Amino acid sequence: MKIVLIGYMGSGKTAVGQMLALKLKAPFKDLDREIEIIEGKTISQIFSEKGEIYFRKAEKKMLRDLLKDQNNLILSTGGGTPCYSNVMDLLKRDKNCITIYLNSSLNTLTDRIYNEKGKRPLISHLSTKEELIDFIAKHLFERSFYYNQSPNKVKTDGLTVEEVVNEIIKGI
Repeated sequence: MKIVLIGYMGSGKTAVGQMLALKLKAPFKDLDREIEIIEGKTISQIFSEKGEIYFRKAEKKMLRDLLKDQNNLILSTGGGTPCYSNVMDLLKRDKNCITIYLNSSLNTLTDRIYNEKGKRPLISHLSTKEELIDFIAKHLFERSFYYNQSPNKVKTDGLTVEEVVNEIIKGI
């Protein structure tokens, strides 16, 4: 069984995935990290040197490769992963895959990622919190169609990582 965590950047996919993997005694992988290993570059470098289209193709290929593996896996995806190249359809069709949307509010996301702007290529150019709020709001509007196709959703606002993990375990 594969448990795939989706949601906007800052929703807690990596932290939740790591703890979930420990509790379920399953391996954990972060899709972005796996791409960085194969490419030998950071996500920021890939975006700046090769562009988003190249990155999205590499992302889908890596996702397919990970889903083909017969072993159990907890996988955190990038915030845009389910929104490109019919990835959400791929996840929904895979009978060995449980997709979980970590749903966080605009305020929660802004608070979590404002101080990490330099590490996140999509928002590194934003200077103020107001610009970040507008950016996230626009993306959430565009991406919610894809995120909400997940049959499993966990609202993360006000919850610790452990509480989110416990909600996931109760739901699967």
